[in-house]
This record gives sequence, structure tokens and C-alpha cells, in this order.
Amino acid sequence: MVEKNLNPPNSNVGVKRREAGQAVSGRAAVGTAPLTLAAATAQLIPFSATRMLGVSPNDFTKAACLMDMPVFSDLRKEEIRRLDAAVAMKPVRKGQVIYRPDETGEILFLLKKGSVHLYLLSTEGRKFIVQTLEPMTFFGEMALLGQNMRQLFAEAAEDCLLCVMRSADVKRLIRVKPEIGLRMLEEVGKRLYDARERMGDIVFKKIPERVAKVLLKLSDEGARAIKGTTQQEIADMLGVYRETVSNTLAELRGEGVIGVGRRQISILNLEQLRRVAGEAEARRKKPYRAFTASR
Repeated sequence: MVEKNLNPPNSNVGVKRREAGQAVSGRAAVGTAPLTLAAATAQLIPFSATRMLGVSPNDFTKAACLMDMPVFSDLRKEEIRRLDAAVAMKPVRKGQVIYRPDETGEILFLLKKGSVHLYLLSTEGRKFIVQTLEPMTFFGEMALLGQNMRQLFAEAAEDCLLCVMRSADVKRLIRVKPEIGLRMLEEVGKRLYDARERMGDIVFKKIPERVAKVLLKLSDEGARAIKGTTQQEIADMLGVYRETVSNTLAELRGEGVIGVGRRQISILNLEQLRRVAGEAEARRKKPYRAFTASR
């Protein structure tokens, strides 16, 4: 269960949370310099769009945003060119709010670079991260499912590069290419599966199990160290206090399961961490498989 809030009733944390960033359509977050498109794309490699369309490194980004997105992999060169005018590129600074629950959802966001937190915010300012999205996926899809208002906050977890499409343009594209709609439904199905699994964890698993499970996910099953993720962010993912996470990490470190450094967590004993997470048996089960229509 989500723990009770530590903030006093008259806390202004919620106000501070809301003031931490401006919507994408407005200014950058307070205290941050605007992120230029050139800076956002400086580390990007022109993948298939440059190879197939013959565009220069300075012009590839909009085409690549579509061409390299798995959901749009069936588009031909001519279709990419026609859509180019319908796509806008938007660099976003870390901490900037992309949209809020009270905003009308008329845009689909394609995440080209960086990561994005989708979260709920209580009236006292408590944050619960519902999902963290990685590059080459989309969000804001509720506008395509008949939902006029967004239900979550979306915030850049790090500097991001977004491609933005109007929902009307996406709907027209789906009518021409139904496979795109099927792929989007498959992705939404995976997210619903993950959400259901997290709900079960909240109800049935103890805190050490839930913390260990998050560490496994963030480290890609121990394949890499967890860098840049704060203990507060882990707490927000679990809906618990930061102190609870800190104490659990200290216990795991004392047992030699993990190493904790400055803004970095290393997995030292992967099998033991899996046992703590209760994943030893679960790893032998088949993962979620969405139905894929045959061509």
C-alpha cells in the first residue's frame, strides 16, 4: 500500500512540484536554460533515415523520428516524406513538465532520446511514478482512445528529444496503415500488463522484494550499474518514503548484494538480488506475449 504522507497538511510541496517545470508548449523549467535542437541532437546518430532518404545530418531528425520508431517501421520513403511536415521536433530539459492532467490531449509524443516519467501527484505533493518510458516509444496515446483529458503528469527524467504529432494526423495514418494501430495496441497492452503486475506487487510483496525488483529492472537484470537515479525517484516508483528505500538499500549493501556509491548502485550478487525479489521462480515463467496479427 502507498504509505501516508510525511508532509504536514499545510505543506506547499504540491505547489512547488507544480512550479518545478512549465508545459512543453511554454518555457523551460525555472533555473534551466532552454535546450536547443542542435544540442539535443548532437549525440544522435542518423540511422535509417539518413541511409534511405539521403538527408544530411542537420536535416535527418524528423524523418529518423518516424523511420526508426518500431511502431512506424512499415512506412515507405514516400510516406515518410509526406509525414515530415506533420511532425515537429521538441527538445525538453530534464525536470520540465511535458503535460499535466488538466490539459486537453490532442498530441501524440514520440520519444527519440532521453526518458520520461509518467506520474500521479497527490494534493500534498506526493509523487507516484506510474511508468518510466525509454527511447523509441510513444506516449500521450489516450487522445487516440477517446480520452479528451490526460490523466497523468509527464515529466522529462533527463534531457529529451521529442517528435510531436497531432492526433488527427495519427488517426489518418492508422486508417491508411492499420498495422500501425495494431502495434500501438500491442504496446498499450504491455503497459497494462506491467501496471497490473505492479498493483499485485503493492498488495502482496514486502518492501525489500519491491525494492529489489526495481533494482533488477533499472539495472537491466544486473547488466549495468544504475546511474543517475536517486533514492527519491526509486521511492516515487514504489509509492513509499525515501527513508524506507534508504534503509532497504543499506541492508542489501550490508549483505553484499549491492554496492552504493555517489548517484550509482552496482549489482554485486545478481542471484541473491533475484531471490530477494522473489524472481527466481518467476524468471522461469513465460513473459507477456501480445497477439500479433499475421500479414
